[in-house]
Amino acid sequence: MDRYCVMGNPVEHSKSPWIHARFAELTGETLRYDKRLVALDGFVQAIADLRAEGGLGCNITVPFKFEAARVAQIESPRARLAQASNLLHFRADGIFADNTDGAGLVSDIQNNAGVALAGRDVLLIGAGGASAGVLGPLIEARARSITVANRTLDKARALVERHAALAQLHGVEVEISELGAVQIPFDVVVNATASSLSGAGVPVSPKVLKPGALALDMMYGPAAAGFMDWARAHQAVPRDGLGMLVEQAAEAFLLWRGLRPPSAQVLAELRATLA
Repeated sequence: MDRYCVMGNPVEHSKSPWIHARFAELTGETLRYDKRLVALDGFVQAIADLRAEGGLGCNITVPFKFEAARVAQIESPRARLAQASNLLHFRADGIFADNTDGAGLVSDIQNNAGVALAGRDVLLIGAGGASAGVLGPLIEARARSITVANRTLDKARALVERHAALAQLHGVEVEISELGAVQIPFDVVVNATASSLSGAGVPVSPKVLKPGALALDMMYGPAAAGFMDWARAHQAVPRDGLGMLVEQAAEAFLLWRGLRPPSAQVLAELRATLA
């Protein structure tokens, strides 16, 4: 049986096995997809083990997205730009790295949440692997402006400079800011930091929220509750990262299997299951 998995640390909370099992059922594909807790210093060995077992690919979650990009021999343009990968495909010509996070985020915002990104002002909180994976697709969606806010400006600056040519191509203004210095309102606010996962408070002022703004946390379940409560309390529309998770998984399934699964149906079923 064709084998795939998600690797991370932590990984027990992951809904990816359920999602891919449902994708396979609905598309008539036969595969096995599980989750693997990987030691913080054991990622390269975990990849070798999966390949030795006949695995065909894997999804990558925190904290291995940068390391995943480095083990690949072939990269997609979006993985190369992000310098981070959430997907590996074991092919005859080598390990192929891709990043479907940004495509998943944009699809969830525009198709599931019904918020067109073109002409909008977007705040992206954080400059780590999660932000690296989504900045390019946000630019390609032709937001009017994107501000990358981070605790340290150097990391945000490096990320933005890497995307400067893409931003110029699409006519998108991309800026950087320290977290505490962001005091203007945005149409869409995306929390790409680990603050929710660690139980920390929201790292920006509520002044960043326009009335009715979409405020999305990439986390889901209990981890996203604090951010969503904050957004709701300040007249924004809260959204968790469950839709992004399903949509990026659909992109991975398409790459691995050549079939696009019915992601909207699976998202609705997953929300009902978790409720």
